[in-house]
Amino acid sequence: MPGAGKSTIVSKLKEQGYETFSLGDGVRSEAKRQNLEPTGENLGKLMLELRQKNGPGAIAELIKESIQNSTHEIIIIDGIRSIHEINVLKETGNVKLLAVNASPDTRFIFLSGRKRSDDPLTREKFEERDNREIGVGLQEIIQLADQSIENNDVTIDQMVDSAIKIFQNWTEN
Repeated sequence: MPGAGKSTIVSKLKEQGYETFSLGDGVRSEAKRQNLEPTGENLGKLMLELRQKNGPGAIAELIKESIQNSTHEIIIIDGIRSIHEINVLKETGNVKLLAVNASPDTRFIFLSGRKRSDDPLTREKFEERDNREIGVGLQEIIQLADQSIENNDVTIDQMVDSAIKIFQNWTEN
């Protein structure tokens, strides 16, 4: 769910040399291309419009070419929201899912302090965003994850170490 710590882990992994892509960045780039202000409302509306117009895997299609052009063995993709996006990504190679879980209170505190243009600043906006994400299939993706890690009462380094151990295990098998 938004604010669980996925992007934090991804940025730390990027610092360590992993190649990363974000579906949210794909939506933000499309918003910029359309001269839309990157507010939470605009990005959420654009995400839904793209899916309605181009199909439920449309957001993954925005980054598919970049993934196909990568020379890295492991690519970290942040922000998968639906099984349809996973199916698009499977066209580029083997896909494993790592869910990052955190309590609603932990997620709200993180999001309200992050200060990204699309972050909810009130509980009402937070719940609206959660409901929108659940509506496009995020809860189903969390349940389908190959593995998960918890972001409650752990440090960023502990989360990153857990993720790296999982990735290493996946590549060895």
